[in-house]
Amino acid sequence: LGFLLGWLLFSLAAAGHWAEALILPLYYLADSTWTLARRLLAGERVWEAHASHFYQLATQRGLDHAGVVWIVLATNAGLLGLAVLASTGLPWLSLAVALVLVGMALAILRNPFRKKD
Repeated sequence: LGFLLGWLLFSLAAAGHWAEALILPLYYLADSTWTLARRLLAGERVWEAHASHFYQLATQRGLDHAGVVWIVLATNAGLLGLAVLASTGLPWLSLAVALVLVGMALAILRNPFRKKD
């Protein structure tokens, strides 16, 4: 499935829709890249299992799984809308707004508002 998605995104970029190909998987790219960079800088063994992705931190800090799913779902819905906007001729604006949206989602997941009882 990952290879298929990668091929589809590369095909989309090769067809001239580079912004859309970046925007659609942006949440997952940002979460994985940030987590990997943070672990590398901390000297952790990045090939070993861990629980330090943003969605995992959110559940460890009290947000329930449904709350995490809704945040990621809303973020992806927003990214889908921004990819459509990018296809109408506003790729840079769409990418900038997408980066802000994903940054906000990651910040909420890092420090969720709800706590477990």
